[in-house]
Amino acid sequence: MSIDTMAETSASVPHKPMPSHLTFSGFFACFRGIVWREVLRFLHQRERFLSALVRPLVWLFIFAAGFRQVLGVSIIPPYQTYVLYETYVAPGLLGMILLFNAMQSSLSMVYDRETGAMRTLLVSPYPRWFLLFSKLIGGVSVALLQVYTFLAIAYFWEIQPDAAALPVGLTIGGQFVGFEIPAPYNGYITVLPAIILSGLMLGAFGLFLSSVIRQLENFAGVMNFVIFPMFFASSALYPLWRIRESSPLLYEICRFNPFTHAVELIRFAFYGQLDPTSFYVVAGCTILFLACAIYAYNPSKGLIARRGPGARS
Repeated sequence: MSIDTMAETSASVPHKPMPSHLTFSGFFACFRGIVWREVLRFLHQRERFLSALVRPLVWLFIFAAGFRQVLGVSIIPPYQTYVLYETYVAPGLLGMILLFNAMQSSLSMVYDRETGAMRTLLVSPYPRWFLLFSKLIGGVSVALLQVYTFLAIAYFWEIQPDAAALPVGLTIGGQFVGFEIPAPYNGYITVLPAIILSGLMLGAFGLFLSSVIRQLENFAGVMNFVIFPMFFASSALYPLWRIRESSPLLYEICRFNPFTHAVELIRFAFYGQLDPTSFYVVAGCTILFLACAIYAYNPSKGLIARRGPGARS
């Protein structure tokens, strides 16, 4: 039985309320199992880990060295001085890791659907939104391993955040009691929420795409027509003011690209600052993409249910 036939069959069955015996410990065990499955799958696929690092490292060690004299970066927020190109491109490469990891998770969803593994997941008594959200958190957990491994390598390439010391403690009677985390280590902490939120947005986008992709063979088309334009039409590799000088139309496209705001959110957080516009855009897109993914995987209303009985999974 294909996943589409199963979706039509489940769509004709009346919706059952959530069983009352599902407890918090059951939800936690389900959540932990799904997240741990994603982490174990990643750890057992060493070539996936290496390939996730090769792309950004090639840009950092080869392209950035060649573009250093060509693409000088002027003083723009959040930078206080002129910066080298490899320093500017580092947040964009973090976004690249998150983007391609999200697409890898999307690909694994399509593979699980073809092999029938997803059937076991989606027919469980737990709410579908909870299962998809757990899958999303598992993908973000994998992305965090890749991101901080890249940051550790970039640290020895002298690409480090330069922000004010991060105070940790309380103010009692007008006197601060605690300690401060000096640069550059504070940047690795302040960038964590931005990485998680950006990873959630891109992961939710990948979940939605996985409901549209019917076969693994179609994934190459998604890479060419969705992922690459989303990455290159952003501020990941070059500042927006340079794009505006060459093409005002491309500048507007980049400005409305959610990936641009994810990169800028990471860039500002890397230096202990917050870009409010990017934060609101990324948070809003996260909610939108996740809602679309949950709707698409609804067996009675979503995109899977709309496929004909003869459609291939």
